[in-house]
Amino acid sequence: MSCRNCVVSELQFEILLKGENNIAMLDMIVEHFNRRNLTITKKEQIVMIQESGVKEFLDFSRDYMEPELIYFRLDEMPWEHLAEIETVLEMQWIDDVIHRNAVVSYSQPIVNSRNEIYAYEVLSRFTREDGSLIFPNEIFAAAKTRGRLYALDRLCRMAAVKYAAVLKKKTFINFIPTSIYSPEYCLQSTVKLANLLEIDPNQFVFEVVESEQVDDINHLKSILDYYNKKGFQYALDDVGEGYNTLEMLGDIKPHYMKLDMKYVQGVNTDFEKQNTAKQFLKKALEIGATPLAEGIETQEDFEWLKQIGYKLFQGYLFGKPSIEPQRTIA
Repeated sequence: MSCRNCVVSELQFEILLKGENNIAMLDMIVEHFNRRNLTITKKEQIVMIQESGVKEFLDFSRDYMEPELIYFRLDEMPWEHLAEIETVLEMQWIDDVIHRNAVVSYSQPIVNSRNEIYAYEVLSRFTREDGSLIFPNEIFAAAKTRGRLYALDRLCRMAAVKYAAVLKKKTFINFIPTSIYSPEYCLQSTVKLANLLEIDPNQFVFEVVESEQVDDINHLKSILDYYNKKGFQYALDDVGEGYNTLEMLGDIKPHYMKLDMKYVQGVNTDFEKQNTAKQFLKKALEIGATPLAEGIETQEDFEWLKQIGYKLFQGYLFGKPSIEPQRTIA
C-alpha cells in the first residue's frame, strides 16, 4: 500500500462553491483553466485544483465571483473560507525543509535518582537554507496547516533512530499519533531502519508528544500495540489532559509517564503542584509505569521529587539539549 502523505508532492485543493452566482461560473472556471493548461477537475459544486493553479483561481474569484461563499480544504480536513488559503501558500517553505532533510538531532540526558544517565530524549531542530534555526512550534504548525505532519514526523523519527546508534543508551523518540493512519504501513520504515542498524528494540521508547491531544484512543492503542509487538517501549506526556482516567491508562499500559514541567518547576514550595505530583506518582505506580519528571531546573525540586518516589528526571539541572551526546552529569 502506498500513501501520498509519504511523499511531499504538489498539494491538491478541493474548492467548494456556494451561491447561485458562483455555481453558475463553474464551466467558465474550467474553460479558463484549460486555456492556461492548468489542471482542474469538476464534480458538482466542487473543483479540484493543484497548488500551481491556486493563485490563478484566487485572482479569478476576486474579479468575477463572491469569494466569501467559497471554501477550500486539503484531503479530509475541515472546510475553511477561501481567504485562509493564503496561509497555506505562505507556508510552502515546510516542503523545502522536508525535501532537504533539514533536521538535526539533539539529545538531552534523562537521569536516575543517583544522578546517573539512564537515557536520552532525542529532540529535532530544523534549519533554513541560510542555516538559521526554525523553532519546533513554528515548523509543526506549518506542517499541520499544509497536511505535512506525517512526512515531517517520519523525517524526525528516522533521524532520531540513526542518532540512537550513536547514543548507545535507551532513547526516547517523540511521535505524533494523529499523523499515523496505519501502524503497519506508516511505521515499518522505522522498524526496518532499527533492524538495519542492529539496534536492540528495547533501546527505544516512543513518546506521544505533549503538543498533540489524542481524541481517538483506539487508534493510539493500535499504534502502541504495534510498537510493543516489535519490542519497543512507549511513554506518555501530559497524562491527565489527553488521558483523563485511570482505567484508560491501565488499558494503554505505558512503560513511562512524564510529569509535565508546569507541575515540576517550583514543586518543592507549591502545595497544589505537590498534590498533583503525588497523584501522578500514585497513578503511574498503580498501572506499572515508571514515573519521570521533566523540566527540572533546581536542586530543591529534584530532591523533593526524588524523596517522594520519582525514579527518573530530566531538565536543565542535568543538561541542556546538545548535538554531541552529554556523557556525564556535572
